[in-house]
Amino acid sequence: MSLEEVPSSVEAIEAEAEKVLEKARTRATEIVLSAKGEADKILSSELPMAEVTVECEKIVHEAKEEAERMVEASARKASEIKTNARRKVDEISQRMVRIIVGENSK
Repeated sequence: MSLEEVPSSVEAIEAEAEKVLEKARTRATEIVLSAKGEADKILSSELPMAEVTVECEKIVHEAKEEAERMVEASARKASEIKTNARRKVDEISQRMVRIIVGENSK
């Protein structure tokens, strides 16, 4: 990999990490909207109101927890991608320095 290719590779990796996060955010929003839809459906049924409210809160709470878990997992994955990119850039930079100063590359 040449010196010119390194920044574009890092940018590509970071762009991929951002895509992963955006997908997680989108999915989290879909889950919450779905839970709200289910809650509305329950509210419109002819169940006793206390049971409906409890079930509604339970569904929304579970959906929010799942969405949070997905966003956290995606954030961890994005962080790993960025860390790996930085490590690769460091390795390439060190290799280039060794080549320039005439040391044998590994």
